[in-house]
Amino acid sequence: MNKLVTTNITRFILLVLLQVLILSNINFLGFINPYLYVFFILLLPLNLDHWKVLIYSFLIGIVIDIFQDSGGINAAASLVAAYFRPNILKFAFGVSYEFQTIKFYQTPFTQRLTYILLIVFIHHFVLFSFAYFNFTYSLEILKNTLFSGIFTVLLVVISMILFRRRRR
Repeated sequence: MNKLVTTNITRFILLVLLQVLILSNINFLGFINPYLYVFFILLLPLNLDHWKVLIYSFLIGIVIDIFQDSGGINAAASLVAAYFRPNILKFAFGVSYEFQTIKFYQTPFTQRLTYILLIVFIHHFVLFSFAYFNFTYSLEILKNTLFSGIFTVLLVVISMILFRRRRR
């Protein structure tokens, strides 16, 4: 196996364990939960075939669902986020993405933050929409999406800073 595959498998396992054993037990203010496993989708190689991104996103979502007994809502949310990922990459990175010249950590922070915000909030909106599955709870869905999304984005940004590859 090459280094990229090993890195992604390790990242997958660590994020699933972190999510299931620690983060899923956080219930800040009664409704704010971080979903750091979305970081896996964010960090998949930018030039990876779209169908592979969909499969890997589904896998991490369904594994989380199995551990949390959540009926597939994480898999669905991950799939929707992965489905829109190419469009979000084009929006956030523009021509650099189109010509496959992106070095993720060398892009301006605002472009990376745009990418992270859009993926996280799409994921969370779908997740909470399926969790409540009733328009009567629209305000709850939006509140949970907003606050859990902010918490998740903060954790993703902190993780990116802490685990950034060192330049050689």
